[in-house]
Amino acid sequence: MAGTEHLTVRHEGATLVLTLNRPEAKNALSLPMLVGLYDGWLQADADDTVRSIVLTGAGSAFCAGMDLKALAGGGMVGEQYRDRLKADPDLHWKAMLRHHRPRKPVIAAVEGHCVAGGTEILQGTDIRVAGESATFGLFEVRRGLFPIGGSTVRLQRQIPRTHALEMLLTGRPYSAREAAGIGLIGHVVAGGAALARALEIAERINACGPLAVEAVKASVYETAEMTETDGLAAELERGWPVFDTADAKEGARAFAEKRPPVYKRA
Repeated sequence: MAGTEHLTVRHEGATLVLTLNRPEAKNALSLPMLVGLYDGWLQADADDTVRSIVLTGAGSAFCAGMDLKALAGGGMVGEQYRDRLKADPDLHWKAMLRHHRPRKPVIAAVEGHCVAGGTEILQGTDIRVAGESATFGLFEVRRGLFPIGGSTVRLQRQIPRTHALEMLLTGRPYSAREAAGIGLIGHVVAGGAALARALEIAERINACGPLAVEAVKASVYETAEMTETDGLAAELERGWPVFDTADAKEGARAFAEKRPPVYKRA
């Protein structure tokens, strides 16, 4: 099973749980974490027994963004992974879901700080759950930096532009309730309950036809910037083949027989 000292991986049924595991630094991004994240995305897509992914953080935070102490000259921890970055200079962007989109649905379970690079990774996830204590925000401008993880492009496509610009230009924190109010996250739960709710959602996804789930996710993202006419055409091209799969036939039989379906990705 993949993983590094700053990224743990475990199976929860058909869900692969990736945990940012640097609680002493509020899960600030490190090279071992980025390598582990990218390997985790690849592992999930390569394993047909995995039908969904949950991303969460250890301790009291989700992710506080880049390790600014290291950026200021302290040196990134995990130098033993430097060869991975040299071999693939795009690895960190793939890890942060800027230049990579997993085939399987990704559900974020957020507690505590999810700021700067944490909020940028969040924008690459598909479904988002937050505990009451969660805090969101893009603090880069306050420190003279640019949120280069994709936020100036993605955020305005995910929430109303006026809210996106306020978040980007003020660098202020947002509570879980406020983040839900502007559409950045979908669920607010009691503190400490985000992971449990994310796993509940994952289980619902896991019970569905995996080929259908993956095709639906792909279609949503493929058609997001198309005209309606082009999008509808692309949807048919992506969707019709699903009806000819063994999984589709199993779903119909199971419904008629009033039993749970047994999907085999066929």
